[in-house]
Amino acid sequence: MPKQFKLGALALASLLAFSTSALAKKVELTDVIDRTVTVDVPAKRVVLAFNYQDYMAIAGVKSFDNIVGFSKAVWSDWAPTSWEAFSKAVPRLNQLEDVGEVEVGTFSIEKILALKPDLVVLSDWQYQALDSDLEPLETAGIPVVVIDYLAQTLDKHVKSTEIIGVLTGNEEKAKQLNEEYKAVVKDIQDRIAKANPPKPKVYVEFGNKGPKEFSFTFGKSMWGSMLNLIGADNIAKNAVEFYSPINPELVLAAKPDVVIITGRETELKKNPEAMVMGFNIEESEAEKRLKGFKARPGWSELPAIKSNRLYGAYHANSRTLSDSASIQFVAKAVYPELFADLDPTKTYEEFYRKNLPIVPQGTFYLYPENK
Repeated sequence: MPKQFKLGALALASLLAFSTSALAKKVELTDVIDRTVTVDVPAKRVVLAFNYQDYMAIAGVKSFDNIVGFSKAVWSDWAPTSWEAFSKAVPRLNQLEDVGEVEVGTFSIEKILALKPDLVVLSDWQYQALDSDLEPLETAGIPVVVIDYLAQTLDKHVKSTEIIGVLTGNEEKAKQLNEEYKAVVKDIQDRIAKANPPKPKVYVEFGNKGPKEFSFTFGKSMWGSMLNLIGADNIAKNAVEFYSPINPELVLAAKPDVVIITGRETELKKNPEAMVMGFNIEESEAEKRLKGFKARPGWSELPAIKSNRLYGAYHANSRTLSDSASIQFVAKAVYPELFADLDPTKTYEEFYRKNLPIVPQGTFYLYPENK
C-alpha cells in the first residue's frame, strides 16, 4: 500500500509539472534596444533589477511570488520611505535575494546564477554599464530582457510596458496602462499645439547636493525628455547629453524663465540644505529647502526668481509609469495659464490607488502659489 501511494504521488507530481510547463510558452520578443530574445512566458523565476513599481502595477502584487532576486539598494536606499511602505504592504519583498547594485559595483552575476532564474530584466542603463559582465548569463542560457523608462520618451515607456505585460501574461493590463499614459501626453501636446504659446527657457536640477553645489541637470533623459515632450526650451539641451552638472555660469547666462529643483527623501537627514520631496516629507520642510536655492550667487537676477517661478518636484517620480503626473506638473509649471486645471498630485495618488497596494502621502510637487 505505501509503495502504491508513493507511485501515485510521483505520478501526480509529474502531471502537475507537465500542466505547469504546458501553460508556459516560448515567445520571441524585441526589447527596447532592438535585441531579439526568446523567453518562456509567463516567467516563473525572475531577477528584476529596476522598475519594481511598474512591474507590480502591470502584473499585480502576486507577480512578485515569481521574483527571486532584485537590486535592493535602488529601492531601499534611493527611496527609503517608499521601500518601507511597500515592504510592509508586500511582505514578499523582504524575502527576495539581493543581487547587489550596478552603480556602486556590487551587482553580482554569481548570485544571479545561483538563483537559477529563467529570466533577468534590466533597465537599459544597467545593461549598458554591465556590458561584457553579462556574458556568463548568456553562456548559462539565461535570457536578459532590457526595458527603459529612464529615457522618458513615450515610445520607450509604451514599449517597456508592453514587454512587462508579455513577460508576465498581463498584456491587457499593459495595454490599459499604456492607453492612459498616452492620453495624458496627447492631452498636453494637443493643448500646446492649439495655443501655440511662447517657449519659456527652463532649467531643471536634481537638488541632492543643496544650493552650494550644482548637481545633475538633464538633456535627453528624465526631466529633460519631459521638457522635450511639452516643447519647452531646456537650457541644458546642448550642454548635457543625458544627465550631468553644468557650469553655473551657463545657467546665469541662459536666464531661465522657469527653474525646477527636484528632490527625494534620501537627503532628509544626510544634508540639511539638500532638496527633499516625496513620501512623508512635510510641505513646510520642502518649501524651506527650496527657498534656499534662491540665495545662490547671481540667482536673484534670474527671470525665474524675479517672477517667482521656482518649483519643486519629487525626483523619484520620473522614469516610471506614474510619471504621467510629473509630465502634467512640468506642463503646468511651464505653461501655468494653459494647465491651471491639472492636479498632478491627484493624478499620482490615483495611479497608486488603482494599480498598487499603497497610496503615497507626502509632498510631491511645489508651486510658487504654495508660498
